[in-house]
Amino acid sequence: MAWRDRPARKSWPPDTGGTGWILAAFSSLASALAEAAYRRRLFVLLPFHLIFGLALYAALPAEPAGLVLAGGAILAAALIVLAGRRRSLGGLRLGVHLGAFWFGFCLLPLHAAFFGTAMLAYPTFGTYEAHVDEVISADDRQRRVLVSLLQPVDGARPVDIRRARLLLPSETDLQPGDRLRAALRLAPVPGPVLPGAHDGQFHSFFIGVGSYGSATGAVERIADGDATDMARNVQALRNAIGKRIDAVLDGDTAAIGKAMVVGDQSGITDAARDVMAASGLAHIYSISGLHLSIVAGGIFWLVRLGLASVPILVAWPVKQIAAMVGLAAAFLYLLLAGGVGNVPAFRSTLMLGLIFGAVLAGRRALTMRNVAIAAILIILIDPASVFRPSFQLSFAAVVGLIGIYELPRPLANGNPGRLARLLRVVAVTAWTSFIAGFATLLFSAYHFQQTAPLGVLGNVLALPFVSLVIMPFGVLSVLAMPLDLEAAFISVMGWGIDRMVDVAELVAGWSVGLTGNPLLAGWTLGAGLVALAWFAFIETQWRLLVPALAVVVIVAFGSEPRPDVLIADTTQAVAIASGDGMALASGRTGSFAVDVWSRHYQTAIAARHPDARCDALGCIVRTADFSVAIIRNAAAFAEDCGRHDLIVARIHPPQRCFEEGLVIGPAQLAAGGVHRLGWDAGAGRFDVRPAIGTLDRPWRIPSR
Repeated sequence: MAWRDRPARKSWPPDTGGTGWILAAFSSLASALAEAAYRRRLFVLLPFHLIFGLALYAALPAEPAGLVLAGGAILAAALIVLAGRRRSLGGLRLGVHLGAFWFGFCLLPLHAAFFGTAMLAYPTFGTYEAHVDEVISADDRQRRVLVSLLQPVDGARPVDIRRARLLLPSETDLQPGDRLRAALRLAPVPGPVLPGAHDGQFHSFFIGVGSYGSATGAVERIADGDATDMARNVQALRNAIGKRIDAVLDGDTAAIGKAMVVGDQSGITDAARDVMAASGLAHIYSISGLHLSIVAGGIFWLVRLGLASVPILVAWPVKQIAAMVGLAAAFLYLLLAGGVGNVPAFRSTLMLGLIFGAVLAGRRALTMRNVAIAAILIILIDPASVFRPSFQLSFAAVVGLIGIYELPRPLANGNPGRLARLLRVVAVTAWTSFIAGFATLLFSAYHFQQTAPLGVLGNVLALPFVSLVIMPFGVLSVLAMPLDLEAAFISVMGWGIDRMVDVAELVAGWSVGLTGNPLLAGWTLGAGLVALAWFAFIETQWRLLVPALAVVVIVAFGSEPRPDVLIADTTQAVAIASGDGMALASGRTGSFAVDVWSRHYQTAIAARHPDARCDALGCIVRTADFSVAIIRNAAAFAEDCGRHDLIVARIHPPQRCFEEGLVIGPAQLAAGGVHRLGWDAGAGRFDVRPAIGTLDRPWRIPSR
């Protein structure tokens, strides 16, 4: 297509004069689509097609047969070959994108074949030897490690799993590569605590973790790892930096400092996390694009300034040398942050690599194409990360920021003074924070049931401390540690952290009563992904159309009603609606499941339901709409079966109970996990939704 044949850009907004404004709007939209296709924007849709394929596979009610996977791959390849032979550019593009979709569908099974594991089905006690793969976190209370090559000792039962995550005493001094011997209790990986919540079995399976465990006795290090092992040396460096920070700072200040320098968030208290989340600053202690940009960009600027200041080096490719040094700094920071396991940091390092690569090649750095390349690489390396909040939040934020800054905007006139430049920096910071916050709003609302309405204000007030004090002095402190001169720099960094926390507490106080949000249905994530794909593909203001429609649809139809009954699978907890909240008819407060329910539904769960009537046989709860019987003794079945809207039993009910009404028994709890029930007043029955839809997936633990 010649340049003169390019589709002409239509003006925005489209001409609304006369009666042809609808045709004008459609013409403008068609022009925007044609322009995007001509400029090869279809490439940016490839990661979205991979994600849609991954989502379809994960949502299936049963594991697809290998022939289905192979047949789809052959069909997609045939379409590409056929289009190539016919020299059909449209057919070739269609084939490539269908192939990307199907490849995404097949990615998780492929990763399961290489990295999956058998899942432990029964608790196991015994003495085992194991190899330490990774130290996840360590504090004064406990140490979390990943181990592999578990070998039974002294008659312990063999376990057919690749890796296990262990909780060990804090005094256990272990490093990657060490070999340990300990008396362990290995337990099955728990499933989701609520339907649609974080699925520990799914994510553990794809990294080869088939069991969680803890030490029941002394832990002995029986062999040291290879002193030249890179992972071991990086972990030792992270530990040493953390200890230096602890020696100068304390409390949440030290914990946040370690999180921002070496990526260890284990010491941050729940109170501090809540304050940072309410003020929109939770992203600051999670190493991501902000931190890597400050570190790598700052070093790039300093190296370029230093080299440019030396007259003898004027002929050198100063900018390219500075880009290489900045890229090396980003890679080293990624290692300190936890490597490829830290998805936001890994994604940001890939982006910086593409940006610095563009600088080296003399190309434009910040483009949607680079975002797509980074996303594709992350999806190929760790496809399960697509289902984690960290990937969704970081991907949405970057797409939103680059998309908005791609739109035409007026050029600045004249040479502004210092005050004008300062105000412009503040305005850009506020605008950037607003864009990132709005782009991630749906995903944070779905996963965390919390929004930060004053997050823009919090970021405007706090980011100067982050970019001018905390991160620069954090880098200087690390560079000064070999000379034992880090204390002063760490103290200044700590002062900046304290001021940032002051801002967080101030903004969180202003946000009281404003941070909650309605519960969102699972389909809203799909709607958000479609809107994000449209936003990434279109270049003109028409890119705002589908996101705006998605907002309207989600606000109107996306809310999910609160449950009337929640039943835990591994404890006795049964929570039933009571007034505006919920209360326990069985079980106790303080258990893991009850605490998660309370946080998820943003309401305290009372210790005792006011309508519960209990005796030695069980409990009866009668509300204005329904009645529930919780049976503890088999003698109660004769009286309660068929007389209540719901029977909950931890002992096996007789078959006639199932024939006479709704029963949630031990078999249903073992197969479906936690159960969420909502009362349908029109039908006069409960709608039942288990946390686990099917056991016919490789990451599920067979019912027992």
